[in-house]
Amino acid sequence: MNTLHHKLGLISAAVLSAIVSSTVQANETEQPIVENKSKLERIEVTARRTVENLQEVPVSLVSLGATEMAEKGITVITDIQQYVPNTTLQVSRGSNSTLTAYIRGIGQQDPLWGYEPGVGIYIDDIYMARPQGAVLDIFDVERVEVLRGPQGTLYGKNTIGGAVKYVTKEMSGDAEFAASATVGNYGRKDIKLSGQLPIIEDKLYIGAAIANLTRDGFGKFRNNDEDNYHKDVFASRLKIAFRPTEDLSFKFSYDNTQDDSNAKGGYRMSPSRLTGQQPYDNVYDSDISVPVEGMVELSGMSLIIDWDLSDALSFKSVTAKREGDTLASIDFDNTALKSFDVPGIFDDEQFTQEFQLSYRVNGLSAVGGVYYYDGDACGTFDVQLEVLGQILGAPGLTSENGGCTNTESLSAYGQTSFDLDDHWSMTLGARYTSDEKSADGYKYTFYQTAFPGDVDKGLAMAINPDNTFANDESWTHFSPRVGVEYKPNDNLMYYASYTNGFKSGGFNMRADIGADPSADQPYDPEIVDTIELGFKSEPTVDLRVNAAIFSSDYSDMQVTVQRAVSEGQFVARVLNAGEAKIKGLEFESIYAATDNLNINLSIGYIDAEFVEFLDASPTGEVINKADQYVVSNTPDWSINLGANYSFVADIGDFVVNTSLAYRGDSHMYETPSAIDQKAYTLVNAGVTFYHSDGHWTAALKVNNVLDKEYRVAGYNFAPTLSLEEVLVGYYGDPQTVAFTLGYQF
Repeated sequence: MNTLHHKLGLISAAVLSAIVSSTVQANETEQPIVENKSKLERIEVTARRTVENLQEVPVSLVSLGATEMAEKGITVITDIQQYVPNTTLQVSRGSNSTLTAYIRGIGQQDPLWGYEPGVGIYIDDIYMARPQGAVLDIFDVERVEVLRGPQGTLYGKNTIGGAVKYVTKEMSGDAEFAASATVGNYGRKDIKLSGQLPIIEDKLYIGAAIANLTRDGFGKFRNNDEDNYHKDVFASRLKIAFRPTEDLSFKFSYDNTQDDSNAKGGYRMSPSRLTGQQPYDNVYDSDISVPVEGMVELSGMSLIIDWDLSDALSFKSVTAKREGDTLASIDFDNTALKSFDVPGIFDDEQFTQEFQLSYRVNGLSAVGGVYYYDGDACGTFDVQLEVLGQILGAPGLTSENGGCTNTESLSAYGQTSFDLDDHWSMTLGARYTSDEKSADGYKYTFYQTAFPGDVDKGLAMAINPDNTFANDESWTHFSPRVGVEYKPNDNLMYYASYTNGFKSGGFNMRADIGADPSADQPYDPEIVDTIELGFKSEPTVDLRVNAAIFSSDYSDMQVTVQRAVSEGQFVARVLNAGEAKIKGLEFESIYAATDNLNINLSIGYIDAEFVEFLDASPTGEVINKADQYVVSNTPDWSINLGANYSFVADIGDFVVNTSLAYRGDSHMYETPSAIDQKAYTLVNAGVTFYHSDGHWTAALKVNNVLDKEYRVAGYNFAPTLSLEEVLVGYYGDPQTVAFTLGYQF
């Protein structure tokens, strides 16, 4: 397999070299620049905090527009991973709307409150600090941008892997209305409505959108006949735009999402030691011994002020507040016995304020500002071991962890791009960040089976008194970016860059001070240094080719390890124990083969390995176990081949879209296990109809045409106090068929 990967890497390198060579030769012949450079659509992005042509941005990024996503059958943000190389966006284990996001081998393994992500998620430039509720449904959206590599200069901490920007639809100022209804297998019923209305012509507009998304389960909980992998989401969005003058605008937004989907059960991959339950035939079937009801509610509001101070200088203020509440339960062993149940409640809120100045004249662009973040993340979860409690002669045994983390962050940033001559330009940027974090937590054990908050604290404290901690810490970091760009002509740009980013430090919210007196100590930030070389080209009027190679040094990785603190007793610690070397390439192309046919190919390759993973032996000796660990959630190869064919009939236009998405072997955790997913390929197909009157649309989509089974998450625990082995997998969607009818004016 390693030999195959080596050969494929050489082949990819040769392909890239040939493309660059042919592009250079084309430019050496000084082809005339065509006014309309290609048949391909111009793609505008805001990756550098200003509107630019994607082909002019010296950053590895992919932008998917609303029409393209609809034609591809993308309905939720996790579908995007099929079309963006070196990117993992998946639903976290045991959840419906918590996001596991990795880009270029960097992300967040554990969604516990107080831990920081490695990929930043943004809604209209508003940072979402927590992964709960970040599996966003696609509605009322203009585009989604995925920026790969550290974005520490313009986007700040916690974007060391990259950033995902969810950009909602701008109001045009005209009266508009759109409605769509979708029906599909598994009882899918979706309704989406959106519209906008001018209140004062050219001055004041109001817009709104709602989405009601429901689906029966892909499987059942066998012991109570409730739906598993069920969906019940209602989302709404309100916008008000006021433009008192041509140079000044105010945009107010409010959004709310209510997710009442059932708890998600995993598929037992091995027989139960306690009940003898065998693995079911359907990977979406499970058993459960916690309440099936779940709840995630998210809301946010923002005010964006744009003020053009002159033709060259503009000011922006972004004020935002977001909050979320989650009630979730995970049955880790997925049996009808209460042997390893973990109910939890989580709540978080954040306030952000950004002031930004942008300056743009011929040959020079600059953006800079200050950013403030204040956020609280709180949670409580119980590990219910009722079976063990009964063995000990008690009604149950529960261990409860709880606490809060507060983060205040203040940063100042600036980035400028300027021409050196007609062909050469440079990009210089930097950000200085000051983080202050405080945390308090506790861990109690008590002889009863209870849910978070329903605890006999007196009994708990009698078992392990004073098992609480409180501490605070602060960090500062300077993140630079240096880049150089070379444009032989308007159809080709080469670029090289060095970028630094960091992910904030924190505290272990699973701390057990009673067993581990040093558990209140903070862990430090992670640091990533990335060098990237790339080019963006349109060598002919019907071909676009972009590619990049990169190398990242990933240090002070925050790693959760199990440490022995006494005979037979282990605790979880978060340590800056890891260092990794990550190298790879990204290649994206689209070819307008005819006026009706577009063919696109994207390829991602990553070679990621630990060079250091410090852990302690049972005797306390610190040893390097790098050869025993792997980088998680990162397939070596990610490839997508797609075609889009359109044709005109008397009644309207038809667009046929197909794609094959390949993902290589992927590890769920840093240690290889039976729940790891082997390489697989997904096939999607669909046809979209646009009526000639410009109002009606219809679409038939089939995703996962071959009904491929593939795991996206799982748990792997050896029998411990629960007395039960946990070898559980969570799976991506089976074959789904959907028909959508839409109307707009």
